[in-house]
Amino acid sequence: MKVKVFNRQGQLVGPVEVVRIVKTDAQWRDQLTSEQFQIARGKGTERPFCGTLLDNKRHGVYACVCCGLPLFASNAKFDSGTGWPSFFQPVADENVLTHEDRGYGMVRTEILCARCDAHLGHVFDDGPAPGGLRYCVNSESLAFTEEKELSRLADPSAEPPEHVHPGAPA
Repeated sequence: MKVKVFNRQGQLVGPVEVVRIVKTDAQWRDQLTSEQFQIARGKGTERPFCGTLLDNKRHGVYACVCCGLPLFASNAKFDSGTGWPSFFQPVADENVLTHEDRGYGMVRTEILCARCDAHLGHVFDDGPAPGGLRYCVNSESLAFTEEKELSRLADPSAEPPEHVHPGAPA
């Protein structure tokens, strides 16, 4: 699969080829808090106006809490009044997958992390211009990294392979 990731200089690059991350529920439970697991792996929803990232005004990137894939940037965040962090676009279209959700007697479009299938929330068509979309995301599905720390999100797939010189030991 191809997604955009950060390099060691804190720049978004790609798309680059990455491996899909698949873990057992037990492995996810070891990595996540019970709230994160219930929402990101169990497709839950946090209560409105309670998420820790709802009122976050810092500049940076919101990544998947499960695998660290960058998903949304602070410059795409807006106050939708709905009680959940809302964004008008992802950092890269290929980083967020959509899936029809027919749960709770509704038809909605679920959004998922492209690398690990973590449940993020839903996307609606009542967002601001230019795209008119509102990506409504659970805080528990996200990990925030400040702009000056983006190099911490560096993905090994963003780095060029080591060049082996002819005749050098492999």
